[in-house]
Amino acid sequence: MNTHSTTPRTAALVTDGEAASDGAGVRMRRMIMSGELGMIDPFLMLDWFRSDQPQDYLGGFPDHPHRGFETVTYMLAGRMRHWDNKGHEGVIGPGDVQWMTAAGGIVHSEMPEQENGLLSGFQLWVNLPADKKMQPAHYQEFAASSIPLDDRPDTGAQARVVTGTTSKGVTGPVRDIVTEPIFLDVHLAPGGVFVEPLSPDRMGFVMVHEGEVWLAGENEADAPRLREGQLAVLGPGDHVRLSAGEKGGKALLVAGKPIGEPVAHGGPFVMNTRDEVIQAFEDYRAGRM
Repeated sequence: MNTHSTTPRTAALVTDGEAASDGAGVRMRRMIMSGELGMIDPFLMLDWFRSDQPQDYLGGFPDHPHRGFETVTYMLAGRMRHWDNKGHEGVIGPGDVQWMTAAGGIVHSEMPEQENGLLSGFQLWVNLPADKKMQPAHYQEFAASSIPLDDRPDTGAQARVVTGTTSKGVTGPVRDIVTEPIFLDVHLAPGGVFVEPLSPDRMGFVMVHEGEVWLAGENEADAPRLREGQLAVLGPGDHVRLSAGEKGGKALLVAGKPIGEPVAHGGPFVMNTRDEVIQAFEDYRAGRM
């Protein structure tokens, strides 16, 4: 018998995010790096875009630079075309993921590959440590069919595994990320439960994108109920327990190893010092990116 006590990770903070606009007028909700919530080391920012109104997304994100971190685009609906100055171009659609390590610098664009219909997904920014910030940029991009499923029919749960390895031994296709993240899209049937160990030294969050999900409980009065569009920062503990009510729910479960270094955030650049950010702007203007 296992005599070790375990502690579920509850919500240290719950946020609805805030309305934001980026690129050429794309409307979204900023969940991390909003007025209410700063970065969750190593996660710098999380944007959730979802609209079936073309005027909310048609402007897209024309050419812009990045340096010093990684961008993760995870699509739920619709299609986005990516282009960059390193020779990469492609389209990602529902269930696809693009993990772009901008590192030393890249100029790219992200434009909707549609003129109407629903466009929905997330973009997550993941920091890099100082010794990785200036390495060459590179991509990991995978279609939905390449993202494995951790299926748990006995508990009414499934998890699409983008990166990391679950307790059931399912490993996502995105590999060799320095912050050793886990990125799961958890789908809960009505009454479903998903329990997953998560090391106490990993920082992370749960982001509900459909239905309702209870964190660290099964509808108990003391268990935070997260509605669609809410994000919970995970508090201390050694495992995550998500459960759903009679309508089921879907949520991202994301966690990673904190970097613990100073962060200088200047628009599209994330470095360790202000001087490094200024240098990034100078390099971009001089075409050295």
